[in-house]
Amino acid sequence: MPEPRETAVYTHGHHESVLRSHTWRTAANSAAYLVPSLRPHMRILDVGCGPGTITADLAALVPDGQVTGVDREPEILERARATADGRGLANVDFAVADVHAMDYPDDTFCVVHAHQVLQHVGDPVRALREMRRVVKPGGLVAVRDADYEAMTWFPASGGLDHWLDLYRRVARANGGEPDAGRRLKAWALRAGFTDVTATSGTWTFATHQERAWWSGLWADRTLASAYADRARQGGHASVAQLRAVADAWRQWGEREDGWFSVLHGEILCRKDV
Repeated sequence: MPEPRETAVYTHGHHESVLRSHTWRTAANSAAYLVPSLRPHMRILDVGCGPGTITADLAALVPDGQVTGVDREPEILERARATADGRGLANVDFAVADVHAMDYPDDTFCVVHAHQVLQHVGDPVRALREMRRVVKPGGLVAVRDADYEAMTWFPASGGLDHWLDLYRRVARANGGEPDAGRRLKAWALRAGFTDVTATSGTWTFATHQERAWWSGLWADRTLASAYADRARQGGHASVAQLRAVADAWRQWGEREDGWFSVLHGEILCRKDV
């Protein structure tokens, strides 16, 4: 078997503006399609767990089970451990892992979950095969990813049009697929799953507080995160162009009639018994 491909460069990095978004994520707003399938005794693997807010929620939902959160970045796992410790959760642990080749035996977990992961990996089909390998027969692989091209907003903004084009170019140059949401079912079928339920879900930002938060984190991310560095270093945008995009985000956020929706693809894949 060939060696697994290197995971794609993580476009966002872990700047404060990125973690501002990631720590907002919960099982309720990011894994609602999975929650009805959970049972108290389950053993769950949370792939690409980041700062661990969803991981902690999953652990609270399976009080008689165990949740393992894995990520490629050891530093972010310290943040995840602090999240779990702060909530007094004893049934959660964390480890460094690459989803292309995980150090777990076959048929280990009842559920393998990944949120906003496959858009960033070098070989999403191989990643799904690996998730399929470590889930038990009859168990579930649950994946949710945004679809950038399907994001939409009001009012129209040439600056946000430029942001979307720029982000998609930077993400693809890093080896990822920013429009992953629409591809999840196809990837799952290629990975060998035959029982795939495909749905979709959205995040919507429309109130004054929601607009200020969403526009602010993207304006900051455009200027100061690893994404900004990669946009400049890769020749995709100048400093002046990035500033113009950040200004467009802030201008949109100040609009009383502003509205932004993020579409996500979701799949529940049951492993054959």
